[in-house]
Amino acid sequence: MYVNTRGLVLRETVYRETSKILTVLTADEGKLTVSAKGARRRGSKLAPAAQLLTFSDMTLSGTRDRWTLTEAAPIEMFEGLREDLELMALGSYFAQLLETVSDEDLPNPAILALGLNALYLLSRGKGDSRTIKAAFEMRLMTLAGFAPYLDACRVCGRTDPQAPRLELSGGTVRCRDCRDGEASEETAPLCEGSLAALRHITSCPDKKVFAFTLGEEAASRLEQAAERYTLVQMDRGFSTLEYYRNCRM
Repeated sequence: MYVNTRGLVLRETVYRETSKILTVLTADEGKLTVSAKGARRRGSKLAPAAQLLTFSDMTLSGTRDRWTLTEAAPIEMFEGLREDLELMALGSYFAQLLETVSDEDLPNPAILALGLNALYLLSRGKGDSRTIKAAFEMRLMTLAGFAPYLDACRVCGRTDPQAPRLELSGGTVRCRDCRDGEASEETAPLCEGSLAALRHITSCPDKKVFAFTLGEEAASRLEQAAERYTLVQMDRGFSTLEYYRNCRM
């Protein structure tokens, strides 16, 4: 069986002397494990399209649990990432998150589109990498079924929470001083601007996810809240995030 699709390479693993095993996210086939035979051989026609963070036209042969890359041509290689170690590290973190929330053979075109848009913005230098990262994390959590409830303080019901805080496990927002008698969970401090940005990211049309600007304080609070929320909801750490942090030092 042959399948023609477009996919983003999320991970590459060396296999034997000249080949790779790829994890590829596609719009119409979901996440796939693909053997790229000979892709590490000098002069291989598959090599350009079988690189990490490359979006390619692909022809696959096999069955749903055993795919082989037979033909491929890169559509977008995000060259700007490959010229900057910090941006490449951030793009690799995005790829690891995409792999974590995606399922084998279960298409989710919106998740792939989000990843491609975020990588494009990073590669072209369009916007602050901190806010791109935060928007990607929170929109991805929303698309993956971990959307927070941000409309009002969960305790007092105010739509403009006072000194708002994002509850990382429960995914709700509350005023700093509001309590409901339950054990207080871990929270991340917000401000008016960062809360407005979170509301925008989680509820706006797909094409508007990255269309916002913030001052320095609000951007910093958004960045910290989005990262901490993602790590709590995923209940795990990410090696690529640690590497990105080290690159920023």
